[in-house]
Amino acid sequence: MFEYDFMVRALIGVTMTGLIAPAIGIYLVQRRLSLIGDGLGHVALTGVGVGLLLNQQPVLMAVIVAALGAVAVELVRERGRTSGDVALAILFYGGISGGVMLVSVSSGSSGSSLISYLFGSPLTASKNDLYVTGVLAAVVLAVTLLLKPWLFAVCQDEEHARVSGVPVRLLNLTLAVAAAVTVTAAMRTVGLLLVSALMVIPVATAQRVSRGFTVTMVGAMALGVAASAGGLWTAWKVDSAPGATIVLVAIGGFVLVTIGAAVRSRLSRLMATPDPADDPECVLNP
Repeated sequence: MFEYDFMVRALIGVTMTGLIAPAIGIYLVQRRLSLIGDGLGHVALTGVGVGLLLNQQPVLMAVIVAALGAVAVELVRERGRTSGDVALAILFYGGISGGVMLVSVSSGSSGSSLISYLFGSPLTASKNDLYVTGVLAAVVLAVTLLLKPWLFAVCQDEEHARVSGVPVRLLNLTLAVAAAVTVTAAMRTVGLLLVSALMVIPVATAQRVSRGFTVTMVGAMALGVAASAGGLWTAWKVDSAPGATIVLVAIGGFVLVTIGAAVRSRLSRLMATPDPADDPECVLNP
């Protein structure tokens, strides 16, 4: 597998995606905004269409458009003019429609290029793609790790954080933009429509076996990397789509951990239940 340069580049790309997606996803899960990655992915597709239409870098345009969309949704949610669900729905339908339309009218684009952005194409990633992904991944990690105490406070109790003097609006906007950057960074690896799964599933899996926020975050990032590398290896063996295979491996890990946690909990309850035969006051009638 590693005799080919394109496979090495693919492994580096999916590993970076598997690392940063759960890092930002744990904050979104805490705020019950697990599906915002889908909405931002749809908006980023509009940025891709704008880039292709203007003969500009699709990734750069996707970052700009997705960041603007994330800021708009956060401001709408904060002011309460409409519910978060409605704002996400607007992102879903407006973003995907605008992106498909712009890609279809741009000269020199094809259906295969659209599919590669939607579902990822890590095997075709170039060195320049890895450089861009690496820079975006570094930005996301810097935000999620350096601002962790303040982001955690906002995610746990926004009102208490505001009363305590924490810059809630700035942190919310920063988190929204970081989520948009994560989506665009994963565009070439797992795709705009599948990156949300890597934001949520490793976090949900880690929550099954851990309690503390930091432990869960580290565990989710490790699971994201493992699912990405394992999914790429599986795709290589069975000749399947890498992005979809990575997500399926992540789901399989969640199912296995959930079953294991349920079995362990059941065994713990059985072992904790006292046996009546061990009670010295128990008298057995013949």
